[in-house]
Amino acid sequence: MTKYRKKPVVIDAFRWTGGPDQTEDPEWIVEAMKNGCVGIDRDGESFWIKTLEGRMTAFSGDYIIRGIKGEIYPCKPEIFEATYENTAQPRVADRLVKEAIRVIGYLGLWDDHEFDELRELIEKYEEE
Repeated sequence: MTKYRKKPVVIDAFRWTGGPDQTEDPEWIVEAMKNGCVGIDRDGESFWIKTLEGRMTAFSGDYIIRGIKGEIYPCKPEIFEATYENTAQPRVADRLVKEAIRVIGYLGLWDDHEFDELRELIEKYEEE
């Protein structure tokens, strides 16, 4: 059997609390509510979403995701946390690479030209 790796994509998401403590209502979910694509069930305990696969339900604590094509769907916290990471926080690998580069530069293991090229690449990467 062939194995596949998920491509790294950036999605929009928020955690639905189902209560007055909801602190995040992104514009895209408000717009979807106005369009009748999503809504809160009458009991106030669940959040319904029209998807290509049919109507799906999210419950308090679930994440609501807007995918790369604008599709909206729910995701259980354990799946979300195993699959996604916050883009506002640098990945551990990124921090380790930056620290390794700092140490190599400090030790003078690269000449100035190589170090400048690497610094330019890092700055370009950080802008993306």
